[in-house]
Amino acid sequence: MIRTTVSDDVTGWLDVLGPLAFYLVVWGLVFVGTAFFVGVFIPFLTGDGLLFGAGIVAGSTDRIDIWVLAIGVGVAAVAGDQVAFLLGRRYGRPYLDSRKGRWVQATVVRTEKFYDLFGWWSVVIGRYMPWARVFVPVIAGVTRMPYGKFLSANVFGALSWAVLITVLGYFAASDPSVRPIAYIVAGVVIAASIVAGIRAWRQERASRTQEV
Repeated sequence: MIRTTVSDDVTGWLDVLGPLAFYLVVWGLVFVGTAFFVGVFIPFLTGDGLLFGAGIVAGSTDRIDIWVLAIGVGVAAVAGDQVAFLLGRRYGRPYLDSRKGRWVQATVVRTEKFYDLFGWWSVVIGRYMPWARVFVPVIAGVTRMPYGKFLSANVFGALSWAVLITVLGYFAASDPSVRPIAYIVAGVVIAASIVAGIRAWRQERASRTQEV
């Protein structure tokens, strides 16, 4: 139901804005989702729901080129993470502490555990997890992860996420014979994200038990 609602909304954007503005709006939302923490408050309009919906739109009309859309999303995702990383490196821990809200601070702690657990892979895997997507890049900056290491993980994770989720939406709309496979692959991606989150949560619990 949520996916359908988002895709309907995104279709409406195309009707109102036209193709060029449609691209810019989708790319802009992906960028601000991580660059300015907007994804904390509207994850479905800056993350998987947006990409899947935009892919469905591309598969339903010849006005949108799926590869221009997907690669642009990847570039926007990389750029947003770069801004978050540089903010974390420039302002450090006080920048994270300035993020108000009990839930936000709890999520920051959880993401730090996730980052400690997965290291380089946290930047890749985090792209597929709404809360980690927002906080991993800035935490990587705060901990002064080597920039080359962050950049390689960022490009790999952001581009794979952008192309995979957007193209899945495209095939779900454009090719009935491929549609079941598209949904299966999407399910596998989501399941893998959940497993990674559970592992991070178990690691956090184990750490708390040891501290007690």
